[in-house]
Amino acid sequence: MLYSPVCGGYIRLCVQRERRTASPPAPLGSSGASVVAIDNKIEQAMDLVKSHLMYAVREEVEVLKEQIKDLVERNTQLEQENSLLKTLASPEQMAQFQAQVDPDSPTDSTQALAPSQTSSTSA
Repeated sequence: MLYSPVCGGYIRLCVQRERRTASPPAPLGSSGASVVAIDNKIEQAMDLVKSHLMYAVREEVEVLKEQIKDLVERNTQLEQENSLLKTLASPEQMAQFQAQVDPDSPTDSTQALAPSQTSSTSA
């Protein structure tokens, strides 16, 4: 395998490139055997790092999936609550709320309160 999208794969790709572009190998002797042994140990270490990294990534993905699921449920609950509150609110309350949410709107809170104040004082 020459390439993998995880860090170990990038390292392995570089090591294998280096092996191909290096000078021709010296005759195998005690030093040649030790180089091969070191290369094997490096490759094993990279495989171990890769497996640990993949495990950590999978674990994190599971945690994030659970958080997304919880957030979607919470969002749905809040949307339903918002819809219910909108249906139960009077037009004056909605106008007052809209004025608080969007202060640049032409309707301000004093205009929204005016009809309810006049209806309570005239009764």
